[in-house]
Amino acid sequence: MKLILCETISTLGREGDVVAVKPGYGRNYLLPKKKAVLATERNLAGLEQNRAAIAARLAKEKGIADQLVARLAEAALTVSQLAGDDGRLFGSVTNVEIAALLGERGIAIDRRQIVLAEPIKTIGEHTVQVKVGFQTTADLVVSVVRAEGN
Repeated sequence: MKLILCETISTLGREGDVVAVKPGYGRNYLLPKKKAVLATERNLAGLEQNRAAIAARLAKEKGIADQLVARLAEAALTVSQLAGDDGRLFGSVTNVEIAALLGERGIAIDRRQIVLAEPIKTIGEHTVQVKVGFQTTADLVVSVVRAEGN
């Protein structure tokens, strides 16, 4: 099934791309949620007319993502947690905590954009990836230190 994407979907492509998907995915998810339209001659002609507007929107999104990458590169986070003598945390540092710390610094990131294979459970510096746009990621350094009460 050939569809034209109405919005950027990280697993498929950018807005305006013509993609081939399985019929069930297109019919049951993309079309009802208005994330895509059928790639008919009429819709393809409309896409050609809107190419400039779509390109301008995508360029604006790319500029915002690049600014966010620069801000995240400068933002080194420090988290204080209780830990044992061996350096293992009694709790863990999750993407929710990292998103909250970034929010305190004025960087609005959704917790789902922070990629953690598993929560951070040891003291030290950890590099965390943050998805900031379509196929654009930034590395964020999170330093976990022992809390003073321990």
